[in-house]
Amino acid sequence: MSTCTNCTGTSLFRDDETGDLFCSSCGAVQPFDQYESFFGGINGPQGTFVRIGTSGSGSNYSYKERKLFAARNSIEEFTNRLGLCSKTIEIKSMISDITEGEFGQGNWFQVLIGACCYVVMRKGDRPLPMGEIASALDCDVYELGKMIVRVIDFLDLRGNEFPEFDIVYSLERTINSSYCFADVDRSLVDKMKKQGVFLLQCAVKLFLSTGRRPLPLVVAILVLVAEINQVEIRMEDLAKEVHVAVSTCRTRYKELLETLVNVAQVLPWGKDITKKNIVKNAPFVIQYMEKRSMSKPVEKKKNVDQTRFDLEDVVAECLAQENGYEYGVDGLVSRKDSQYLSLKSNADREGIRDVDTLQISPECLSLMYEKFLNENRGAMLSRSVNVQKRKRVEFDFHECREWWDGESELSRKVILRKLLEKDIGAETMPPSFVNGQLKCKIRRERINAARKRIKRITHPFHVDCDDTVPSGILDSTCTKKRKKRRGVVVDDIDWEDLIIETLILHQVKEEEIEKGHYNTLLGLHVFNSGVV
Repeated sequence: MSTCTNCTGTSLFRDDETGDLFCSSCGAVQPFDQYESFFGGINGPQGTFVRIGTSGSGSNYSYKERKLFAARNSIEEFTNRLGLCSKTIEIKSMISDITEGEFGQGNWFQVLIGACCYVVMRKGDRPLPMGEIASALDCDVYELGKMIVRVIDFLDLRGNEFPEFDIVYSLERTINSSYCFADVDRSLVDKMKKQGVFLLQCAVKLFLSTGRRPLPLVVAILVLVAEINQVEIRMEDLAKEVHVAVSTCRTRYKELLETLVNVAQVLPWGKDITKKNIVKNAPFVIQYMEKRSMSKPVEKKKNVDQTRFDLEDVVAECLAQENGYEYGVDGLVSRKDSQYLSLKSNADREGIRDVDTLQISPECLSLMYEKFLNENRGAMLSRSVNVQKRKRVEFDFHECREWWDGESELSRKVILRKLLEKDIGAETMPPSFVNGQLKCKIRRERINAARKRIKRITHPFHVDCDDTVPSGILDSTCTKKRKKRRGVVVDDIDWEDLIIETLILHQVKEEEIEKGHYNTLLGLHVFNSGVV
């Protein structure tokens, strides 16, 4: 007979409602009383509370339901990580339209979430950097870029629906959210923000952002503004936060300094400014650019700069007034008989040859000078403009301690058309275009040298090694010079020359070789040349 586990009594009774066995002496409920063992393997009888294939009532989810649940959780997780909680519904709607309500799971779906986040923010004119999104999703930035292109093509976003990348917003967002500026006074941060926006829009005006990624230029400008305001910021730390390469930021910083040096040549001491001391002179250069951007263009009038005093005509007019003549529209008019006379003939008739011997009253000269100014108001305007130019060029070093006014319109975001109309005192060519032309010229020289080498080998007796050497004569001047580099003797031909020779031998057009897409040309004409 079973006994109580608590008091070892034998008075055990079963409750009719719960079915539990309890002791009438102490009231203890006996454990493990309702266990029913079963035999027979899988097809045998089942236990009382054990079921196969379920984990409880209401938990029978299909594969599609679990997939949709995991997809929505992934979208919310990544939007929270990027700080886009307010855009979650719009991003879910965009992904639902693209996948036709199927959503998805796996690495490709995470890349799709990042691409939709980029497109949604770009449509709202608040773009996110692709590097930041790729870092949050832990994916490749090039893979993310391909997915963004596919999303744009699928949604057919063109024109105003997909605006240009707002580089000014990127600068403001970087300086507001960066840890490098966390310990800087907020008033100074606001001042640096305006200076950065001004320099950034000047850089866009000078084509420093043409054909380049925008964020490295933002980093370079913020570093320069920090140096001007004596704020210690390392370029490596700021580039790491923005998720760009440090080497690219240094290149943009170098181009920015070179441009400021070119602008600084208009200063009185501009010839002494170089890249080494441009940071110290940057306040004066920025002040000059700010004043030029605020100045209104003056309409050029005809013969304003060519206005001269003809002293002989002035003397003749003075004598004419003393003799009873006045100055009219057509020349001198007599007060008595209204006879028109010429100034020069009047002076000749009086026998005046030496102007210094004349006796002219001060009242007459004053009257003539006032009449001259009334007839030539452009002279006064030109003189006032010249005075303003001298004031603008002559800097007061004591006043330059507060060199930043922030009153220029370029301190705030302006549209591109209006930005290009501004005058900041310099006009330059895009560095990307200049570098591209230089590289094409270098490739053209390499192509010509490769053709000579090929011709020298294929036709050794019909090659002119030099313009001064007769045809068919080969001497020691034809051989390539050899140079020593870090203790190793190498030829003057590198891998690019060998690739160009290979492409020429495969009859690739020189215009295509000049573009420099060697991998594509090798894949088309060399490695796949025998594939039909």
